[in-house]
Amino acid sequence: MSAQPSAELTPERLRRILALEQRQGYRDRAVLGGLERLAQQIAASAALRSVSDALRGYDGAPEDERTARVERALRALALLGTPSSSSGSAKQSAPPRARPAEASAGHTSPPHSPSPHAERGTGAEVGDGTRPRPAAPAAAGRSAGPPARGGHPAPRRPGSSTVALDAPVAALPTIKGATATKLQRLGVRTVEDLLRHYPRRHEDFSVCSPVHDLVPGATETVIATVWEARQRRARSGLSVVEALLGDDTGNIEAVWFRAGAGGEYLARRLTSGTRVALSGEVSLRLGRPTFIDPICEVLRADGELLHTGRIVPIYPATEGLLNERIRQLVRIALDRALPLVEDCLPAWVRERWGLLDERTALWQIHFPDSPTQLAAARRRLAFDELLLIQLGALGRRAAYRAGQRSLALPAPQGLYEAFLAALPFRLTAAQEQAIAEIWADLAQPEPMARLLQGDVGSGKTVVAAAAALLATAHGAQAAIMAPTEILAEQHFQTLGALFGRGPVAGVQPRVGLLTGGLRRRERRAALEGLAEGRLDVAIGTHALIEEPVSFARLALTVVDEQHRFGVMQRAALRVKGLHPHLLVMTATPIPRSLALTIYGDLDVSVLGELPPGRQRVATRHVGPDDRGRAYAWLRRRVEAGEQAYIICPLVEESERVEARAAVAEFERLQRDVFPDLRLGLLHGRMRSAEKEAVMRAFRAGEIQILVSTAVVEVGVDVPNATVVLIEGADRFGLAQLHQFRGRVGRGEKQSYCILLAESAGAPASERLEIVAKNHDGFALAEEDLRLRGPGEFFGTRQSGLPDLRLAQLSDVALLEEARAAARELFAADPALSAPEHGALAARVARFWASGGEPS
Repeated sequence: MSAQPSAELTPERLRRILALEQRQGYRDRAVLGGLERLAQQIAASAALRSVSDALRGYDGAPEDERTARVERALRALALLGTPSSSSGSAKQSAPPRARPAEASAGHTSPPHSPSPHAERGTGAEVGDGTRPRPAAPAAAGRSAGPPARGGHPAPRRPGSSTVALDAPVAALPTIKGATATKLQRLGVRTVEDLLRHYPRRHEDFSVCSPVHDLVPGATETVIATVWEARQRRARSGLSVVEALLGDDTGNIEAVWFRAGAGGEYLARRLTSGTRVALSGEVSLRLGRPTFIDPICEVLRADGELLHTGRIVPIYPATEGLLNERIRQLVRIALDRALPLVEDCLPAWVRERWGLLDERTALWQIHFPDSPTQLAAARRRLAFDELLLIQLGALGRRAAYRAGQRSLALPAPQGLYEAFLAALPFRLTAAQEQAIAEIWADLAQPEPMARLLQGDVGSGKTVVAAAAALLATAHGAQAAIMAPTEILAEQHFQTLGALFGRGPVAGVQPRVGLLTGGLRRRERRAALEGLAEGRLDVAIGTHALIEEPVSFARLALTVVDEQHRFGVMQRAALRVKGLHPHLLVMTATPIPRSLALTIYGDLDVSVLGELPPGRQRVATRHVGPDDRGRAYAWLRRRVEAGEQAYIICPLVEESERVEARAAVAEFERLQRDVFPDLRLGLLHGRMRSAEKEAVMRAFRAGEIQILVSTAVVEVGVDVPNATVVLIEGADRFGLAQLHQFRGRVGRGEKQSYCILLAESAGAPASERLEIVAKNHDGFALAEEDLRLRGPGEFFGTRQSGLPDLRLAQLSDVALLEEARAAARELFAADPALSAPEHGALAARVARFWASGGEPS
């Protein structure tokens, strides 16, 4: 076989190469060998010498200099003039995508053999629609075809019948039992599930090039005619398919090395004279431009393309069900079921916030006409998800308060002033503001539902104490629930010491502890004290919600580190009283966007400043080569009488993650590094009693160095602990690193945090430097959410959020718009019972059926 050479480096070809380099972010991948090699190739041309000079040294230049060099080269090319439009080198748009049709025909890939590029990022990835698209005039002598659909869903094929949205997916044509089973693995059971099986990304194959203009090293799309094709057996025994194709500007080869068992099928489809679209990377093979394992699609009579020549959706797939087949099935679902989709948004909401109608959005999220349409579709469907979250939160808030009367607890005259005077320290302005907000809520007969969030060490416990004091002043009780016994004991000691200083305006709360570790006699005394009203404040763990526990007059529940409790646990504590007021506390700084979703039904108080006298923890990140020096420095601090934490990312060795296991690390440290010091071990697979015993020993100074996994993220105050060394720091999120850092700095001594990275690479170093320089937990949480998403940041299961398929909680602007729409809708029709809100009410119910109650 032979291919017509097309390697002459004309000014137009150079422009295309440099434009591709710009689109790829100046990574020096626009052409094989890089732009430095290109500069050498054109150096002999007097006309192109200025271009060559601009590109010399490109491979070693930093990004900003690369940008300037490419722009200089483009300016030099501009001085050479532009080619005639009849040169045949212009890009052309892909054939028009006319009305939808059954998508089961027209695809050359064998039905059960993987197409290697279906999953790989072979095209320019489409993001939010902001990347410039190359111009696409029709090539000389070709028709650009009829205009695009302009964002409207195409009509169904004549004679095709609709299929109900709630029908099993097997009700669609071409879907048999085996395919339906595979779809179930992807969570697709109904026709509507398939419509909402959104792509995880898109690849842009929409700009087609004449063969003559294909650039080796670039990802290209071409429409060509098959001249000949054959199947052969390679020496390795694998089936290889080779084809020669061409258009009116030249010929090109295509080779499928991974055709596998479907090679014979593919070769049969590529008959002489067949028109096909190819998308993939153009390589140099034996010195000739060649498509290697491209995506290939036979052109259909109606001109519609699914897999090439367009912006192509890439879906979450599963074994035996590849992207080509999923595209076909989604296309059939759109044809048969899209007309039945009833828009859940009232027209005024769509108009107010400039949103697509839902049918158009569903079409464009799967098969977009342009990046702009894709961005508009994603925005509409993401808006829906955020709106459903907000409506659910407002509904739960209303349900919690509707018809329920809590005990109103107005503040007695002089109680607040007496409380301030009794404290051995001054409150911060943020603490005073939080207490004022909480007391204002407690004064109302409707139950309070408030979140108190603050950075590590911001003083939430004293705010909770003020709330408990007010309940006691009315002869009522308060319950404070902590996630661990050791933390419950710390709260018990703190509040016991605070209230043990004497009455506050004649009020002196009696504090009791109720945990699973109490002796039988102590437990019985605590239960009797709560039931008979002789204890005013109960502090405990999950033992507080067990069946035998009853309260004489419970008016306030405080849940500390609430995301560590399940929904049922929190609800059980609520019903212990007559609709008690609820205060939720967390030491995890929560980004505003996450607070508006996970805690959308709670009012929020924020402690954004640390109490006076709290020292910043000096933080430094080091690479793996500095481990020995870090250990030596830690030893000196311990020998000076201080204590330290060493945090490891895993409990046991993992083949997937090169991280140090706490158990192996503890043994190594005790044996090889600190044989003369007292080390302790803490990890999540220990029983609760074992963990509590270790923490007590560490708090008592019996353990000098505590080796632990992430379970120590929320722990007790150990004022003598001044050093925390975090192994594999690059394995943790920014917010979690900040929580670890908060384990020290609880006393008067200067404290230190050492971030020890497993990787010495630049990305890890940059992330850790953010933590080292920034001590604002809220700013770190925002950055962490942006980098990792809500599931990684907080744990989707813990948060109670339904899965978000398209919405990004970092998109605060869209979240605020959805929240505003939800408030207006809820104010006008709280039950969404109006006829025009029927579709929306049904969608809210279905959406939350897969999630949980956030508070």
